[in-house]
Amino acid sequence: MLLIPSIDLRAGACVRLLHGDFAAETRYPLDAHELLGRYGALGASWLHVVDLDGARDGTLGNASLIHALAAQPALCLQVGGGVRDAAVIDDLFAHGVARVVIGSAAVERAHEVARWLQSYGPERICIAFDVRLDGLGVPRLHTRGWQQQTALSLWDAMAEFSGHGLRHVLCTDIDRDGALEGPNLALYREALRRFAHIQWQASGGIANGGDLRALAALGVPAAISGKALLEQRIAVEELRSFLPNA
Repeated sequence: MLLIPSIDLRAGACVRLLHGDFAAETRYPLDAHELLGRYGALGASWLHVVDLDGARDGTLGNASLIHALAAQPALCLQVGGGVRDAAVIDDLFAHGVARVVIGSAAVERAHEVARWLQSYGPERICIAFDVRLDGLGVPRLHTRGWQQQTALSLWDAMAEFSGHGLRHVLCTDIDRDGALEGPNLALYREALRRFAHIQWQASGGIANGGDLRALAALGVPAAISGKALLEQRIAVEELRSFLPNA
């Protein structure tokens, strides 16, 4: 399993939200370039960057910082948050971003995003589905920086992209995100059972090395970790087996 460190940007600062709540923000006195260097030194090959301003407002608010991060050759950047038209995708690729993450648009304009998959290729586009479990345990999608609930299930949304070459899907359990309470193993087990060909990226809840090992034991191809790595809660020795350049 590949571990992908994550940086969330809001107004140029590195932050973390609790359960996706913009009012429950923790701001870290860490520079994004410093973090990129730290994760590169640990042995990471990819860095996941989220423009939280873009996720909420629909327009990238940290574009210049993201461009500067992507210009550094140390890590491949996977970038999301507010990517809702092809012009933004073109701009990110032009500035060195390796993979673009599409969230709300994939729910609201699935047919258009399917065309982007065909146009840019399945290795350069990742679909992000952010979910909360309903009363029956069904993962329901949320959009617009997790502010809008939809009636669409994760499984329905995945079916929309059947036959379009989708390869990379980042699935976040919103209620686990930033909570350090462990990942939703049942969710990812079911995702792997239903769509075994997808390179799933598990996100939300990772707190320790045991969580990484549990996801790896399920067969999850990749895991995103933000807060646990920011706060250096996982010993370097436990990280090494999940970082290709360690």
